Amino acid sequence: MNNDIYNKLHADAYISDNSFENLGQKHTKKLFSVHWELKILLYLGVMLLTAGLGILVYKNIDTIGHQAVLAFIALVSIGSFAYCFKFKPPFSWGKVKAPNTGFDYILLLGSISMVTFIGYLQYQYNVFGLSYGLATFVPMLLLFFLAYYFDHLGILSMAIAALALWMGVSITPKTLLAYGTFNSSEIISTYVVLGLMLLAAAYITQRFDIKKHFKFSYHHYGVHVTFIALLAGYFDRYDTALSVLWIVMLLALAVYIYLDAYKERSFYFILLTILYSYFALSCLLVRLLYALMREGSIYLLLMCFIGSAIGLIFLLINVNKSLKHDDHI
Repeated sequence: MNNDIYNKLHADAYISDNSFENLGQKHTKKLFSVHWELKILLYLGVMLLTAGLGILVYKNIDTIGHQAVLAFIALVSIGSFAYCFKFKPPFSWGKVKAPNTGFDYILLLGSISMVTFIGYLQYQYNVFGLSYGLATFVPMLLLFFLAYYFDHLGILSMAIAALALWMGVSITPKTLLAYGTFNSSEIISTYVVLGLMLLAAAYITQRFDIKKHFKFSYHHYGVHVTFIALLAGYFDRYDTALSVLWIVMLLALAVYIYLDAYKERSFYFILLTILYSYFALSCLLVRLLYALMREGSIYLLLMCFIGSAIGLIFLLINVNKSLKHDDHI
């Protein structure tokens, strides 16, 4: 509130006492942003719409017919993409803002409908035959194209998940726990390759300034997938001496992730690196004490864990202070 102007108008009797008081109260109250609340509601709306349509189709498939369902899904997808292509902003390798609030959600609806259409087509009519890799490769390419063309982080996450499916893995922990496929050496190796590919994509994205803001998504999935896969490789080869090499690779990767995170001032990735490294070193410590199996080893192990946990807390506090101190300089 510009007090000088309002005070002058009030003093000259152009503004009444009541209006002057109301203006003062209005300008002293801070506005409350509902930006994220609206975005969450819009995302939930798209998810509930697609889920509701899926349930409706499932319960009435015998009445509606497969061709009608496919036609409806295709119309939803085509209509969404037609709107997005018509109103999209010019393409850029930098960050591009959506032209309006609903644009991102219409694009998301179109992408989900497209993936559903391709999956339904393969399931019902087996259009790709036994080439299941092709059935996942095509939507993966389309999702990556849409993510870059329209600059959409949500679709990029869908594309990364499609990449994982194409490589024969699933990022969903529920699937791993339900089917127990993570003990397979082939699956573990695939996870390692997938994680390294995502980390490489994160590096290339920033190094060559290709949608630089996509780096976090690639880095986020890459860090988790690679660290978990390396730990799984260690436990899979636990009875052999070569199992330690998995921990060595994990610690080498941790050094790279830590240095990159410190350079980018990202406490989140520093936290992940320290926690995964702590878990890996704890595994080695437990293995060493188990091999010794001397009296009192269990008490020594408990003391080590208590002491290291305290040290870990102080380390994270000091790292966080260091990052904030460097930001102020």
